[in-house]
Amino acid sequence: MLAAQIAAIIIFVIMFLMIVIDKIERHYVTLICGLATLVLVFGVIMRSGAAVWDTINVSQIFTVDFWYSAGDADEATSGINWETIIFIAGMMVMVEGMARAGFFRWLCMLLAKVVNYKPIRLFLAFMVMSAVLAMFIDSITVILFLAAVTIELSKLLKFNPVPMILSEIFCANLGGSATMCGDPPNIIIGTSLGYTFTDFVTNTGLIALISLVIIVIYFYFVFRREFQTAETQTIDLSAVPEPKDTIENKRMFAVSTVIFLAAVVLLITHAQTGLSVAFIGAVIAIVTLITSGSHFLELLKKVDYKTLLFFVGLFIVVGGLEETEILVAIANLIGRISQGNLILMVAIVIWVSAIASAFVDNIPFAATMVPVIQSLAATQGVPLDTLAYTLAMGTDIGGSATPIGASANVVGTSVAAQNGHLITWGRYCKASAPATVIVVAVSMLIIFVRYC
Repeated sequence: MLAAQIAAIIIFVIMFLMIVIDKIERHYVTLICGLATLVLVFGVIMRSGAAVWDTINVSQIFTVDFWYSAGDADEATSGINWETIIFIAGMMVMVEGMARAGFFRWLCMLLAKVVNYKPIRLFLAFMVMSAVLAMFIDSITVILFLAAVTIELSKLLKFNPVPMILSEIFCANLGGSATMCGDPPNIIIGTSLGYTFTDFVTNTGLIALISLVIIVIYFYFVFRREFQTAETQTIDLSAVPEPKDTIENKRMFAVSTVIFLAAVVLLITHAQTGLSVAFIGAVIAIVTLITSGSHFLELLKKVDYKTLLFFVGLFIVVGGLEETEILVAIANLIGRISQGNLILMVAIVIWVSAIASAFVDNIPFAATMVPVIQSLAATQGVPLDTLAYTLAMGTDIGGSATPIGASANVVGTSVAAQNGHLITWGRYCKASAPATVIVVAVSMLIIFVRYC
């Protein structure tokens, strides 16, 4: 077992370093490391076909419980979490349909018109909209469209878009922490441990709401002077497009809006209906493709298959750590340090998660930590849900601290750079790192008060 553990750790470390260095596309990295885990760790060293089969976990898809469960959801299965992958794929298809119809640009322009195109009001409104959209739609998509529209409006309304983009990125990551489908780490935690949309909303959602109020105030005081100057500028509103003019296809716009609302309802009620998020994702994708007409193949081509393959390889590598009991050893170490003290355990999990997620992708970190907190709960006799929500807040918010901590950060800063607004590490961290510390501290205190 020792040889298998050493090999699994080496593969995992290599994977993490390659993801951080970012010289090879990350889906290639995880797939190659996943293959190495299957062949070297499970095949050559352990000689365990059962470990390979358990990690690939494809048989899970062909069970009734994978799609529908009349009772309580089962807790985590090891290996590839196909429920996460199918759900994300379904949401990708839905979002592409909405984008093609012009939904996101319409929403941004409508909100800009509602606040009468005043830069300070727009700044505050876009922060809130970023958080709300990210509760239901991947934060990468939210920032991709928000940043583009922000730059367009900045040219028309004569303000610097960088402060608004920085605040939108942070609020998107914060909003994503509020629900099970808002951020990939939450999807992994929720599907692995059997939590529902309602579970997240009533736990991390409350923390995110309180934090959002604090953060909106924080960013207002940090950037208010830049927007106060823009308020005095004379602008030509005739050059600003009307919201209705941004709709690319009225029929698709109406259909995609209905599909989006149906997805929200299904996610909110899936604990009551028994429908799994994999079922919801699959149905939403199928309906979107059927109603897209001649754009069927175009929507399929735009799905981010690289991200889906990234997840597959990632889950296999983490499965290697799980099968060799490395994660149990890590859980035992945290248990010994905390000596079973839940308050100390929460502090360790949230700050380690936040600091790690600031420098490495929070998705692999969350996938790695799920079985760790399971072992902690089992061996230390502490509530699993407390550790799960602590992990969610740590990974979701910690990723906001640096430009590379979360995918939304990379996308937002890239869009700004492509339009001539370079956001340096110093500029980014000066605004977002203190905000991250504030939210992590607030989250920890709320968890202490509510659960410990």
